[in-house]
Amino acid sequence: MRHPPELINSAQELRAEGNTYSEIMRELKVKLPKSTISKWCRRVSLPEWYKDKIDELNSRNLSKALRMAQASNRMKRERFLRDLILNNNHLVGKLQDRDVLKMILSVLYLGEGAKWKSHRGLMLGSSDPGIIKLYIKLLSLCYGVKSGRLKCRISYRADQDIHGLESYWSRVSKIPLRNFYKTKPDPRTVGKPTKRKEYKGVCVITCGGTHIQLELEAIPKLLLKGL
Repeated sequence: MRHPPELINSAQELRAEGNTYSEIMRELKVKLPKSTISKWCRRVSLPEWYKDKIDELNSRNLSKALRMAQASNRMKRERFLRDLILNNNHLVGKLQDRDVLKMILSVLYLGEGAKWKSHRGLMLGSSDPGIIKLYIKLLSLCYGVKSGRLKCRISYRADQDIHGLESYWSRVSKIPLRNFYKTKPDPRTVGKPTKRKEYKGVCVITCGGTHIQLELEAIPKLLLKGL
């Protein structure tokens, strides 16, 4: 296909000014294969700054591509998590069974709680508010232990405000502030700033009930034998 000489001359002039092939097509309001414009402009001398322009464009395009990839991955992850919830939603119906709740509590205590040989009575600590809420709820449902019976202490770093931490964990756990033990910061953290601003220390919940502790330790052993 033959193109008007005026079009070719205009393309060459724009190329000599340092325009990219895409910019040339946009300026001339035409849609052509880039190979065609490249052929027209193969003898055109480019400005000295053209390489810097291309490097900047490539960097900008790379950043845009990374943002698009991150957005795509975020959407895929959200869809994946949504599917997980839908596929396991039927498990909620099993929570009416107190024995199922007790098994859940026993496994939670197995991972996070103090064992009988090292401590008499219930003690569980975590920096995760979700775990603390789940533990307290399960104690109430399985054994009738209410938050007013629970004691609490906070393990925290030297640069943290203990009063703010106690208020936070009191809201999370529904344990009244009068049930909080006075504690001192970890001396190993003096002069070492807390890197994670969302870190609220470790909430350690204690309660009398060695018989509950022993039962929670026994259930996982029974589960292991039955599997």
